[in-house]
Amino acid sequence: MDVIALVQRFGKPDMFITMTYNPTWPEIKEHLWTTDETQNRPDLISRVFRAKVEELKTDISKRNIFGKIVAFMYTIEFQKRGLSHAHFLIILDNEYKLLTSEAYDGITSAELPETYLDKKLRSLVLKHIMHGPCGNLNPTNSCMKKNDLCKFNYPKSFAEQITKGLDSYPIYKRRNTREVVKVWEQYLDNSWVVPYNSFLLGKFNCHMNVKVFSDIKVVRYLYKYICKGHDKIAFYIHDNDTNKEIDEIKEYQFTRWVSPPEAAWRLFGFSISEMYPSIYHLQLHLRGQQFISFKGNTDINTIVNNPMIKKTMLTEFFQMNRSNKDAIKLNLLYKEFPKHFVWSTTDKTWTRRQ
Repeated sequence: MDVIALVQRFGKPDMFITMTYNPTWPEIKEHLWTTDETQNRPDLISRVFRAKVEELKTDISKRNIFGKIVAFMYTIEFQKRGLSHAHFLIILDNEYKLLTSEAYDGITSAELPETYLDKKLRSLVLKHIMHGPCGNLNPTNSCMKKNDLCKFNYPKSFAEQITKGLDSYPIYKRRNTREVVKVWEQYLDNSWVVPYNSFLLGKFNCHMNVKVFSDIKVVRYLYKYICKGHDKIAFYIHDNDTNKEIDEIKEYQFTRWVSPPEAAWRLFGFSISEMYPSIYHLQLHLRGQQFISFKGNTDINTIVNNPMIKKTMLTEFFQMNRSNKDAIKLNLLYKEFPKHFVWSTTDKTWTRRQ
């Protein structure tokens, strides 16, 4: 609900970025002992990945590499095999909204870069950005569904220019240059390129998927996707003694999968998610059903007869709209009220922001 509040206030997200940890980052390799392996150092993995996430956050929110932003959020996700992901959602200021195909092309690309233009970028695209392969080239790839189709719909169709698709995603420019490259023993073309941003890919040297959105319909799915949480399972364990009575309720367990990098991440106290701006929670209740708190040894008559205990954000919002000239003049909705007034938890009153 906090995330949806951002959309309600600032509009649909403009960009979605997924950054995946790279086990061959130099910052990791140079701190390993000769006999060490990356997967045996979840502490190192977590520290380096967090530093990368913080740098990406700074690029987006302070250096404004995509223009001025009004809101963003990110969540950290851990795969079962230990590869860490960071999912960023970005809402741009109205002045920097992506409204034209040229603006889309300036942010993201879904084509192989020309060798003569940027040899390093091309090598990074081949290393980190090519999808699969799947389909007939590799029917057992993890993205293949039961109907033998890729769940990400690769290979994509060619397109001479970026256009708005039937869903909330644009159809990215993927020209049929007839150029193919050998990746994982298969020959692939532009139809297999995952959308990326040249600057971020070159700087972070890892899988960096950058998507833009053309419609608000994607919001519900997208926020559900990045906030889905852990993989969970319910199970119980019993032996093969068929004569033994099994108490399924007693043996029932509800667990979650925690990989070593996630365990280290949480032990270090790193943030699993962050959002800007922060969300201010407003109290809601029915008439006469306020939430109250009191000490256990307080006399019940003192509690009931205390006029302050009946005051809440909601009751005082109504009171302000009856008696306060500024509130009456502004004619604000409840959700808009904190933008102009401050709630005092001590006095239980709203006062005008200075």
